[in-house]
Amino acid sequence: MVLMLASMEAVRRLMDLRHRGRAEDLPAVLAAAAPLLDAETATVLLVDYAQEALHPLRGTVPDMTTGFTVDGTPAGLAFTTARQQWDGESLLWLPLLHGAERLGVLEFRVKAYPSDSDRHDLEVIAALVAELIASRRFYGDAVEHTRRRLPMQLAAEIIWNQLPPLTFAVDGTMVTAVLEPCYDVGGDAFDYAANGDVLHVALFDTVGHGISASALTTLTLNTYRNARRSGLSLPDTYRSIDKWIRAQYPGAFVTALLAELDMATGTYRRISAGHPAELFLRGDGALPSLPTPNALPLGLGHMVARRPGVVEQQLEPGDTLVLYTDGITEARDASGALFGPERLSEFLVDALRDGASGPETMRRLIQTIISYEAGELRDDATAAMLQWRRHTTTS
Repeated sequence: MVLMLASMEAVRRLMDLRHRGRAEDLPAVLAAAAPLLDAETATVLLVDYAQEALHPLRGTVPDMTTGFTVDGTPAGLAFTTARQQWDGESLLWLPLLHGAERLGVLEFRVKAYPSDSDRHDLEVIAALVAELIASRRFYGDAVEHTRRRLPMQLAAEIIWNQLPPLTFAVDGTMVTAVLEPCYDVGGDAFDYAANGDVLHVALFDTVGHGISASALTTLTLNTYRNARRSGLSLPDTYRSIDKWIRAQYPGAFVTALLAELDMATGTYRRISAGHPAELFLRGDGALPSLPTPNALPLGLGHMVARRPGVVEQQLEPGDTLVLYTDGITEARDASGALFGPERLSEFLVDALRDGASGPETMRRLIQTIISYEAGELRDDATAAMLQWRRHTTTS
């Protein structure tokens, strides 16, 4: 009973940050609350933009921890698997999840492995800390200072500020994405929104790079959202974006996949505006690609009189679709060989067969692409995975 009351006091102290406080105040509050949780220390470790390492949140007492690499460490394993990890002696790592979005891990230094009830209390604390990070991050730059390990170029700053969280899940359906080079991206972007039973997903690849490309991408993203929020159909959404690009950036164009998934029935509908076809995975293999393209790139649609066609596909529970930009498949190794759609398909099938989650599969994919190009991407590389797991409509 005493420990339960102490845990509630720790919750109360953390809850106070909801109304007053910044993300950088969180380390000090956690340090004071740790003894109430029968822990010596409690430390927030956030993943960097490249998803390569976990770093102490700015405001953490120096030398308390130096952080960990994601690959090859227990802390990293807690992040990649979204499951707790114990070092067998004194350190316990719990994943920090905001919904399905992986933020990092919460490290506890304890005298002994916690009992089931005490561990449940720590899981509640981890969930609350994740919510506080997500809600307080916009009132200061502590989270950004922690996650950035290199200077971010202005074009990338503009794009990242436009994007939704990398991962979202609702009732068994998940969408998760990656974007590289994370500090210098300019022309690629993705978006999604769940409205009722419909999950809207879009992937964009803007011609060019740098500030000019990011400005065009910003217009494209916000025109897409405006059309979606106005209730326009996929063809009319295409026509709206096409019109605005042509009006504001004559001669420029954006390739795109504009898609909708009925999460109750598994009906998938999309327009490919001059974009590569998504990969269609089922079970342990890949199915034939959907027809592409079925419309000209956005900004060039006026060249034909017909309305853009919509491709429809009925998914089965467990199906996976992977949308990607050509920076993925056109990555080249030292000999000039393309990574290619076939190698991409094999990678994804193997990762999913091994039981990797969607977010972890995407993280491994982008690391593989970077390694394939010897650490330096020649083009923006973006991919989004859509997994349908829903079987029935909610009542």
